[in-house]
Amino acid sequence: MSNGDIFVGTAILILFGAGVCAAVTLRHSEARASGWIVIAFGWGFGVLAGAYTAAPLSGGQLNPAVTIGIAVDTGKWDKVWVYPLGETVGAILGAVLAYLVYLAQFQANVRKEGDSDSDGPVPTLGIFSTVPEIRNPVANLLTEIIATIALVLPILAFGLTEGLGESGTAVLVVSLLVVGIGCSLGGPTGYAINPARDLGPRIVHTFLPIPNKGTSDWGYAWIPVAGPLIGGALAGLVYNAAF
Repeated sequence: MSNGDIFVGTAILILFGAGVCAAVTLRHSEARASGWIVIAFGWGFGVLAGAYTAAPLSGGQLNPAVTIGIAVDTGKWDKVWVYPLGETVGAILGAVLAYLVYLAQFQANVRKEGDSDSDGPVPTLGIFSTVPEIRNPVANLLTEIIATIALVLPILAFGLTEGLGESGTAVLVVSLLVVGIGCSLGGPTGYAINPARDLGPRIVHTFLPIPNKGTSDWGYAWIPVAGPLIGGALAGLVYNAAF
């Protein structure tokens, strides 16, 4: 096991993910307003690149919810506190790198004389972390729990398919799974389904000197952490009982 490959793999994941959100959101981006499908595929490709990077040593784990699910299923808890540390620090780095890629666009996120409401500053938290469309803690938590089960349970089941892991195809399948979750279940909360994916970039958003960046919404931040962890644990229990 190497915490370094998890760190680098998660940084790549967030670079792609926050990068596609910035591309679609920021008003001086060539890809502005490309839509939700582009975001879903951007995150899927981020998983693809990050997980293949981390796969040789860690098995491609970039998500504490997956780590929890595996631990609940196997009873092996020795890596549970090591992996999330590398994942969270890697997510911080990835968010910083995405910010640097779009530095000029972030700096231009100001209201200028003559700007209409549509041309003015845009909220930036959604580039880094999840923001619910309707703020309802119970509903938001349930969404994250169910979406994470939909991620972790198939990942655990992929281990039953002979040759999938050895061929490297499992990473591709998981990437497509993330795209599918984004398209089908991501609408209510923006589908964190990964505590490190939300927490690390939210920390970065708090401290970055982004003009008109608005709130980092720490009052909501517990949901995209607790929901995926609960969902990961439940997925491990279901898998252990059913398979």
